[in-house]
Amino acid sequence: MNVNEFNSIFPVGDKNEAYAQYFVGQSYLNMLSVKGVVIGNVTFEPGCRNNWHIHHKGGQILLCTSGCGYYQAWGEEPQELHPGDVVHIPPEVKHWHGAAPDSWFAHLAVEVPADGASNEWLEAVSNEDYNNLK
Repeated sequence: MNVNEFNSIFPVGDKNEAYAQYFVGQSYLNMLSVKGVVIGNVTFEPGCRNNWHIHHKGGQILLCTSGCGYYQAWGEEPQELHPGDVVHIPPEVKHWHGAAPDSWFAHLAVEVPADGASNEWLEAVSNEDYNNLK
């Protein structure tokens, strides 16, 4: 399957070149809103995931729309994600999210507005940890 065949309710957008250094694999980004509440439609090719990262002050909400993926908070077990799942990520929680090894995955990433909110990108999720997903 290629990106044009992926069934997404929102346009997939272009290759996510702006944040490519923070992803393992290919992702796509379509910014749906950049005023008030920032919302991006993020699409992951199979096996693609973002690095560990922390949202300072505002947190993030993931609204899963297509495919199968994972979310993991530091020190916790990974959660498998499916369309309709909602993940509330509080501020200051180190975490990652991305596609399952054998599935495309898309979610809306909603940045929770807060004064002084920022995002800190950290290390990549190790292949060993990723390959041990159930």
